[in-house]
Order: sequence, then C-alpha cells, then structure tokens
Amino acid sequence: MTSAILSATPTHTAALARFGHALSDPTRAAILLALRDAPAYPSDLADALDVSRQVMSNQLACLRGCGLVEATPEGRRSSYRLSDPHIAAALGELLQVVLLTDPGCCTGPTCTCA
Repeated sequence: MTSAILSATPTHTAALARFGHALSDPTRAAILLALRDAPAYPSDLADALDVSRQVMSNQLACLRGCGLVEATPEGRRSSYRLSDPHIAAALGELLQVVLLTDPGCCTGPTCTCA
C-alpha cells in the first residue's frame, strides 16, 4: 500500500464524505460555486439560483452542518461565505476534472451514475 492510503484517517474519510454529500445536490453545488467569489446573502443566492427562500435556507443549513459554509450576522441579516479558503481552491480543481469528463456519458434513461 502507498503511504497516501495509509495516512488517510477516519476523519479524512468523513470530511470527504461530507464534501461529496454537499456536491451531490445541484443546488448545494451551485451555492458553493457562487460563494467562491464573495460572501452573499441567502435572498440574493435564492434569486440568482432561482430557488425559493425556504429551499435556500434548507440547503444552507445542510452546508453549515457539513462545515463548508459559515454565517456572519449583519444586523437582522446574515451573509454566508465558504468556511475555509481551501474549499474555493478545491472547487476550482474539481471543475477542471469535471470539464475533462465526457459530457454525453450520463444522459438519457440508460444513465447509471445517479
């Protein structure tokens, strides 16, 4: 076995599983991508992603629970940002990988990826 495999701890595995769960939903993935550039208010995110404020609230709660975003109270509102700058870099790297895959591989009723 390689040292990389041996150095992965249960904590690493759990963190990657949370990150994968967050990315498994298109709305959550879009929120994370939107927050790469700057913090945002939930209402602005909801409008930009064309989802209800309730859906946005639920998705942000999930992302907070996964430890990927954090809220900053600003008076009666809160803005959200990525909890760590490494997340933005990781998302950028993941986008590079996604763009290399065959976009036609997972379309239609025969797709087994989902």
